[in-house]
Amino acid sequence: MRLRSKTAIVTGAAAGIGKAIAGLFAEEGAKVVLADINVAVGEKTTAEIKQRGLQAIFVPADISKEADAERISAVAAQHFGRIDILVNNAATFVMKGFNATLEEWQRSVGVNILGTALVTKYAGEKMKESGGGAIVNLSSISAFVGQPDFFVYSATKAAILQMTRNMAVDLSPHHIRVNSICPGFIMTEATERYAVHHNMTLEQVEAEEARKTLLKRAGRPREVASAVMFLASDEASYITGAFLLVDGGQTATH
Repeated sequence: MRLRSKTAIVTGAAAGIGKAIAGLFAEEGAKVVLADINVAVGEKTTAEIKQRGLQAIFVPADISKEADAERISAVAAQHFGRIDILVNNAATFVMKGFNATLEEWQRSVGVNILGTALVTKYAGEKMKESGGGAIVNLSSISAFVGQPDFFVYSATKAAILQMTRNMAVDLSPHHIRVNSICPGFIMTEATERYAVHHNMTLEQVEAEEARKTLLKRAGRPREVASAVMFLASDEASYITGAFLLVDGGQTATH
């Protein structure tokens, strides 16, 4: 119960890593606000958490829209009275380089960068009222390594890494810590899209990515969720402006 009495917002919480984070937070005692653009899946995930006797509500939102980004925190504060934790997990995956369209660039920047900034702006205001909090941004090893035909996504994740540092500076006077998690290859629903994009099977993708790591396997959403929970909890009370790689050692040799 490391998050007992805390209220946490998790964006992109319907599936994948976000779902794992929301579930683990609820298990650890948090009242969880799940936000996602996918209403049907988001409501299903929230219902699954509540069926276990845990506390959760769902807020449908497209975080690239300021009204939606603001509404997440407004609903969270209204329902649970305060906001203690924010996990900026929501992202759109544009797996392209020079062949990306302007619309794809705008969507990627709108969700991954502007959406993260907007949700943090409004959640941060509520955290200030509560006397502090913790924010965890989801970046990626794509912010550290070069990958072919992938720089639209990589650019946004590199931006999030720097935003984390700057946010930590700006919010430190208000006792709000800001850190980042940088996952490596994690088996999620997005892996299926990656496999299709590269004309590979899921098994082929996992085997190829596993070879790049020191642990010789792909990661799982729960492993990322555990790292996020550490940075969000009071156990990380002296950590801010930092990033944590959860990549099986993939970047250790770069």
